[in-house]
Amino acid sequence: MASIGRARLLGYGLGSVGTGVFSAVPGLLLLYYLTDVLGVSAALAGAVLVVPKAWDVLLNPIVGAASDREAIRTGRRTRLLAIGAATLPIAFAAMFAAPGAWWVALAFVAAASAFACFQVPYVALPAEMSDSTAERTRIMAWRIVCLTAGILVAGGLAPAIVEAAGNGRAGYAAMGVAVGLVMAVVLLVSTRSVRWVRSRPGPAPLGLVASFRTARGNRPFFALLAAFVIQALGVSVMLAGAPYVAAYRLGNYGLTSVMFVCMVGLSAVAVPVWSWAARRFGMVTCYLAATGGFTVAALALIPAVASVPFTLAITSLVGVCYAALQLLPLSLLPETVHADTARTGHAQAGAFTGLWTAGETAGMALGPGLYAAVLAFTSFVSAPFDAPAAQPDSALTGLTLGFTALPAALMLASLPFVVAYRRLATKELTPA
Repeated sequence: MASIGRARLLGYGLGSVGTGVFSAVPGLLLLYYLTDVLGVSAALAGAVLVVPKAWDVLLNPIVGAASDREAIRTGRRTRLLAIGAATLPIAFAAMFAAPGAWWVALAFVAAASAFACFQVPYVALPAEMSDSTAERTRIMAWRIVCLTAGILVAGGLAPAIVEAAGNGRAGYAAMGVAVGLVMAVVLLVSTRSVRWVRSRPGPAPLGLVASFRTARGNRPFFALLAAFVIQALGVSVMLAGAPYVAAYRLGNYGLTSVMFVCMVGLSAVAVPVWSWAARRFGMVTCYLAATGGFTVAALALIPAVASVPFTLAITSLVGVCYAALQLLPLSLLPETVHADTARTGHAQAGAFTGLWTAGETAGMALGPGLYAAVLAFTSFVSAPFDAPAAQPDSALTGLTLGFTALPAALMLASLPFVVAYRRLATKELTPA
């Protein structure tokens, strides 16, 4: 099979710039916006973040089944992609133009729904772009580089835009509009760029229940999904904690952008290195190594958060490992989808990616909520931007351990599932 051209790879990858922005900015800034700009209590802020995403978890599998039905009927998945690309930027901007917590919640529900419409069919495409394992790994490398670029731009620029626009509500509203415009461009361009991909589900559409019944025998997929979800939870907890560590431990909220760039900047450089290592030593071996490395680096941050240079240096090491936690499971996912087609006779990439993105969404949503619970438990004092409050020692300890020890514990909890995937894949997946 002919190699996919770079223009097509870039066109597909640009979608990940937009999804990376949406994954990064709410996870990084929305909790802090609620507690330290709107003055919402940590407990209520956690609920505002988790409840809309709980809806999204339910919606993703439904969108996956709908995407498969569209693909059977038209041979493409572009209708849902276009709906998501057109509506997500508007809902995103509305999240940060909020007069109160419930406005944020409603806008977040709309944004999460739009994100599902784009993300679910988007993640299904690599399994249909090529039958070659090596080519699919190449597709994923391009996607992860673009995803990293999106996260880097969003996480680096969004706090800087907030600060440049005067902080407070006005700063966040300006950031929402600016970042929303970037999302609109890349998502719409990517949707147009992937029209060449011919989807091949079938032989007949399956309903939602029938899809899950057919999929449940794919044990390697569910082991890989469990590992990925727990790791997404760990990463999202760390992202939610970054502004608090910058503001309350390092004494400068502006360091949020610097911390984020240190983490994600090295992640972009590390993607091709991990891609080479995966070919040399095996994907699962590298996946285990990256998970262990992330754990060690997160624990090393506990004593480091008193020092800006040490915090930035160790955050960079976290970024190197984070690159693998994105690249490798997403490279393994299409293999489980193809193996399931051989097992069942049904190619239902949408159903699997619906489950996958539901799990990812759950992890990324629960992270800020879990961090908010830590803040509430340790007596963090919420206050509006123009009347900041001093924090008790218990809150300073809580926001530190929530940023460091909690993500490390979650990474350790994911390791048995990575090991289980390796064991099940050896038995049940055809070697590429």
